[in-house]
Amino acid sequence: MSARRLRVAAESWPIAGRFTISRGSRTVAEVVVATIREETGEEAGAIGRGECVPYARYGESVADVVARIEGLADPIADGLDRAGLAEALPPGAARNALDCALWDLEAKLSGTPAWRRAGLDAPPAPVTAYTLSLDTPEAMAAAARANAERPLLKVKLDAEDVIERVSAIRAAAPGAAIIVDANEAWTPDLLAALAPKLKALGVAMIEQPLPAGEDAALDGMARPVPLCADESCHDTATLGALRGRYDLVNIKLDKTGGLSEALRLADAARTAGFAVMVGCMIGTSLAMAPAMLVAARARFVDLDGPLLLARDRAPGLRYRGSAIDPAAPTLWG
Repeated sequence: MSARRLRVAAESWPIAGRFTISRGSRTVAEVVVATIREETGEEAGAIGRGECVPYARYGESVADVVARIEGLADPIADGLDRAGLAEALPPGAARNALDCALWDLEAKLSGTPAWRRAGLDAPPAPVTAYTLSLDTPEAMAAAARANAERPLLKVKLDAEDVIERVSAIRAAAPGAAIIVDANEAWTPDLLAALAPKLKALGVAMIEQPLPAGEDAALDGMARPVPLCADESCHDTATLGALRGRYDLVNIKLDKTGGLSEALRLADAARTAGFAVMVGCMIGTSLAMAPAMLVAARARFVDLDGPLLLARDRAPGLRYRGSAIDPAAPTLWG
């Protein structure tokens, strides 16, 4: 009899309204959940779960990610561990779901929380950014006004009406810190022109202004507002090329291939002089919970995925405004 059984499920979670960035709009979050169940011994019935979000920007589809995970059913049954998983799959969504499921299962089997197994202090209750979807300046101002009491707003932008949008948001939420995310939509000339104006509006950080692969254009460019690499930073192997070009890196478990590499990347980034942001795709609390272990090392936390959904899974994380309570073991870890 197999010692462990792997199950994979594709799920659709409606987004509250429409979520728009420079690359397009979505009304549904498509996620994949891997569940590993212990089948034998005293711990039979224990399960570990991990959620990932396949992302077309990185050449992923739900079907391909499901197939990659299912392809490891036999190795999982035979005891594949997290170290072996890192050899079996490249960084990406499929490895993330399995890595987080193994972390969760290890916590359940040992009775030791995942944060303690990782050698970390007990997770804090971090304050997350709240993301404003790309829209007209008027609509974005209305969204900012409705969330003006939140300490940190993340603003999705493209290359049009940047200052008009950010000015409207600043007027609507004068007390909030603002970070902006261009999702690769700007040119070097546009970045150079916009950065001083965004600084004057109190913007604290600009995320991924240029297309990934064009980072060399940042060499020698003034950075009046700190720059954060997102699409340009996936795992520790991509970190070296970012030195001198970015001030922060955005760590997402769907890019790193799970919590294991995310923790290594956080340590390596800080050693190399980068500040850390921990981010997410739009998913449920099951996807956010492992990323909470990175939050203690992050200058900016952006784990608001469940707040953007029409509903979350139960049990889920508890959001008190923008503060997130640590995950209960019934959810993950």
